[in-house]
Amino acid sequence: MLITALLFLLSAGAIYLACEYFVNGIEWLGQKLNLGATATGTVLAAFGTALPESAVTFVAVILGRTPEVRDIGVGAALGGPLVLATIAYAVVGVALWVNRRRLGRSDNRVHVDNKRLSSDQFWFLSIFVVKCGLGLVAFAFKPWLGVLFLLAYAAYVWRELRGEDSASHDELLEPLKFQPRAAVPSLSMVVVQTCAALLVIAYASHVFVAQIETIGVALQMPPHLIALVLSPVATELPETMNALIWVRQGKERLALANISGAMMIQATIPSALALFATPWMFDAPLMVAGALTAVTVIYLWWLFRRGDVDGRKLVPVGLLYAVFAGFIAWYLR
Repeated sequence: MLITALLFLLSAGAIYLACEYFVNGIEWLGQKLNLGATATGTVLAAFGTALPESAVTFVAVILGRTPEVRDIGVGAALGGPLVLATIAYAVVGVALWVNRRRLGRSDNRVHVDNKRLSSDQFWFLSIFVVKCGLGLVAFAFKPWLGVLFLLAYAAYVWRELRGEDSASHDELLEPLKFQPRAAVPSLSMVVVQTCAALLVIAYASHVFVAQIETIGVALQMPPHLIALVLSPVATELPETMNALIWVRQGKERLALANISGAMMIQATIPSALALFATPWMFDAPLMVAGALTAVTVIYLWWLFRRGDVDGRKLVPVGLLYAVFAGFIAWYLR
């Protein structure tokens, strides 16, 4: 247990440090590609940090040899969006509140492209409702519908890259950590730093998830509780860390865009993989996870649509994950 605890702390620290390099590199990459801050977060940052979770789902549903292993992939496809919609947004709210004085802000309001992020919530909810609906019915050609989810994500990326960022100002970029003395770093160094950071995040996340599972077994927690509650929190740690770092820098626009984009990936790519390789039928825990995610996203959509996003109003969504954890503990007792 001592080694497990040490690896747990070291991997968490490595993820945070690597995320510092990743967010720095991805901001410069977005500028090199002439992308706005929102598109940088929703496409570039989200794709990079969602890669480890998508890989977990791929291994479970495509390479898994037993139905139990493949079911873990289905759980990850539902657990990931729930973690992002609840814990990640709550972390942004807490970070804004804690850092408001250091950032020199008189209020706790979130400075983001509300119209664009409300549209992201609507896109996600539309796809997510279809995704959950398919988990309640069985029919022969269901696996082929996975293609539609891949097309939906392609359409989302196309929209994000073509859309204009309506935010009023651009944040200043910090020097590239691999070229701290260069006013404008080279594209090659930007790519090297971003990819290197992403590799560290992927490996450290794998170690972190393994320690979470080991701790769960040592505490005699049921395997399903670990798969549905603890593992998704661990696999979504990079997005949460990115959000924390960007909020501390006063760049909540990038933080929220990263979460929003990662949610879109989780709603489409892992779901498509699971549809291809599993019956995609939900049991009670998955139904509850889907319902809580939908309720959270409707609330977030309402906030962004009104343009009344305050850090304190984001914090309560984190409680819904505690509700889910409590339900799972009761269900599996």
